[in-house]
Amino acid sequence: MATSVRVPGLVLTEHEFSVPLDHSRPDGEQLTVFAREVAAPDGQDRPFLVFLQGGPGQEAPRPVKGAPGWLPRALRDYRVLMLDQRGTGRSAPVGVLPGRTPAEQAEYLAHFRADSIVRDAELIRARLGVDRWSVLGQSFGGFCALTYLSHTPQGLREAFFTGGLPPVKRHPDEVYTATFETLLERNRRYYERYPADRERVRALHPRLAAGEISLPDGTSLNPRLFRQLGNVLGSSEGAETLHYLLERDPESPAFAHDVAAMLPFSARNPLYAVIHEACYADGHATRWSAERVRPALYDEDVTLFTGEHVFPSVFTDLPGLAPLREAAELLAEREWPRLYDEDALRRCDVPCAAAIYTEDAYVDRRFSEETARLIPSMLPWVTNEYEHNGLRAAGEHVLGRLIDLARGAA
Repeated sequence: MATSVRVPGLVLTEHEFSVPLDHSRPDGEQLTVFAREVAAPDGQDRPFLVFLQGGPGQEAPRPVKGAPGWLPRALRDYRVLMLDQRGTGRSAPVGVLPGRTPAEQAEYLAHFRADSIVRDAELIRARLGVDRWSVLGQSFGGFCALTYLSHTPQGLREAFFTGGLPPVKRHPDEVYTATFETLLERNRRYYERYPADRERVRALHPRLAAGEISLPDGTSLNPRLFRQLGNVLGSSEGAETLHYLLERDPESPAFAHDVAAMLPFSARNPLYAVIHEACYADGHATRWSAERVRPALYDEDVTLFTGEHVFPSVFTDLPGLAPLREAAELLAEREWPRLYDEDALRRCDVPCAAAIYTEDAYVDRRFSEETARLIPSMLPWVTNEYEHNGLRAAGEHVLGRLIDLARGAA
């Protein structure tokens, strides 16, 4: 069943679909997947553009007129399907899975990677009676889009990537070695811009180690958690966001609330912590890759921040994630199947365009360019004009450029 409502400048149609948890067992446990169709009042018959959100574990944007910023450009050519990927938003959101053993939790969570998301999308495409549609993948959404091109390209008219053209067949250790290298450079630039913040961080560490600062829910803010705030350094406004936090008095209630809001991994979105490394597991076990390849400099300098790196300690440091600790350990040892098919990508004729950000702190540029070279129909736009959040920061321009590239108009 679909229900529609008109809001200023938009027609919104809500869809719910029943899909199997495990697509190899279509009669097994079922999930509800939600998607919101967004159209201009005069564009309800335009072709579909499916938006694949970053994450993993993030729901699709909730649209209003003019937002997100790329939406007006999209609606000139398409109606947009905002897909809440399984486990997010209104699509069977994942919590701590009470009532399941750790092994059962791990088995359940193993079905929330890009391969399952793409199979959901294909099932939805068939149920909507759509011949082919276009996809726009932001960050992890680009991982889903590449999986789509690998396994069911016949369902696609076009594929657009923003900061999300993933490495193919690379080991997660290579990925995290590269992103740590980038984060060390981001740390250097940060302290070059705000030199006084280094002493602020240094002075904070004894208090953090002594458990003197707590988050609003009572969780102790220890040095490991505090370091994860460096995740913001990968966005265009990240350095300022971190600086404005550090200029606060640590005794102020606002400091603790701001830290809690900035922490990348939390019980609000457990999928992000549990499945994050598995997103890079293209035929490998991760075995806590980021933990294993973390540079020795982090042991020597307490002022260095980490980035989009999940460590096993987060499942003990954050009580809200503790119920998934054993499942996370099991998933870290899991030998994951391949996500991408190089032979299929080399044969790909779906028009593709990708924004590759030269200093992307989350998806390494070198690996993205390597992947782009695999795909004969891919047109890469390599730019230092934007950070990883380019689609959010300048959506009209970024999406417009990609559409022009794919159509030979750029």
